[in-house]
Parts: sequence; structure tokens; C-alpha cells
Amino acid sequence: MSKIVVFVNGKARQIGPGTPLETLVASLQLAPRMVLVEWNGRALLRSEWADVSLQHGDRLEILRVVAGG
Repeated sequence: MSKIVVFVNGKARQIGPGTPLETLVASLQLAPRMVLVEWNGRALLRSEWADVSLQHGDRLEILRVVAGG
């Protein structure tokens, strides 16, 4: 199976073509409720993650949300 390259927080990462965004987030062992995702410059709602199939060259910024007092 061929791989594609996407960029996660500026670092190249090889994944399978058409990998759903939610699968990539899960593979990074991040709690979905605790991250914000920007995909090619567009902030996404968590409900949109399943609809995004990643393509070669996509750029993601994944930010962890930290709450404190």
C-alpha cells in the first residue's frame, strides 16, 4: 500500500491515502475532547473530523486545550 505525506504541527508524517482525520487523531493518542484541529488553515468542529479524508500535502495544526484556574 502506498503512503502519502501530511504535515502535523509542521512535521511530515506518512499515512495511508484517504485516512480519516479522526483516525489520525486517535493514532496520536490524543483525547478528542481536549484538542482543536486546523486543517489547511480552516478550524474544524469535532463533528467534521469523520468527513475529512486526508490527502497528500494536507497541513494540520493540532492544539491541546489546557484548562486551569
